[in-house]
Amino acid sequence: MIKLQLPHWLSGEELTKLKNSAQTWFERVASWTAWPLQQLDPLTCSPGILELIAWQRDITRYAGEPMGLYRKRVSFAYINAKDAGSTAGFIRICERLGIGHITTQERQEGWDWDIINIYLDDNQLADNPDLLREIIRMYGRTCRRYNFILETPVLAYMRCGEFSHTASTAVASMPNPGIRSQAHEVGISTSTAVASLIKS
Repeated sequence: MIKLQLPHWLSGEELTKLKNSAQTWFERVASWTAWPLQQLDPLTCSPGILELIAWQRDITRYAGEPMGLYRKRVSFAYINAKDAGSTAGFIRICERLGIGHITTQERQEGWDWDIINIYLDDNQLADNPDLLREIIRMYGRTCRRYNFILETPVLAYMRCGEFSHTASTAVASMPNPGIRSQAHEVGISTSTAVASLIKS
C-alpha cells in the first residue's frame, strides 16, 4: 500500500489527522480488494475455503495435524503428485513438507525385493511419524513395503601426519682398458600419509 505524504505546507495537525484517516481507509479497501485473491492460495485462505481446496486436491487432514502443515500439504498437492513414484521425487516431497533430507535404497542385498529402506535420523522419525505414514500412503509406490532405518551421526576427529624416506644407491667400476666404465645411481623417494580416526 502506498504511504500518503502531504506537502510541507499542508503538514498541520488537522490535515495530518485527515491524512491518517484516509490512509486507514485505503488500506482497508485494499484488503477488501485482495481478499478474493487470497482465498485462492491455500497458505492464506480461510479455513472453510481451505477445506474446499483440499477436497478438490484429494487431501484429507489426519488426526492431530497442525494447520500450518495441512496448508502446506494442500498447497504442494499438485507438485507432490507429480513427484510421486520416483526415488528423487519422494526425497523432494519430504523436503517440501519439512521433514528434511532423507535417503532411500531399494533392492538391497539381504532384503526382500519389494522393500524400500528409508534412512533418516532419530529426530526426523520422532517428530513426524504420522506425516511419514501419510506421505507413504499417498505418494509411495504400489506393492512396496517401506522400512525405516535410523542413522545416528557420530562426531569424529581425524589427525593426519606425513613421513617420507629417500634412499639412493651408487655403483662404481674400476677403469679397465678393455671394459667400458659405467656408473649407475638410483634414487627412490616415498611419501606416505597416515590418518587416525578417533571417535568421540
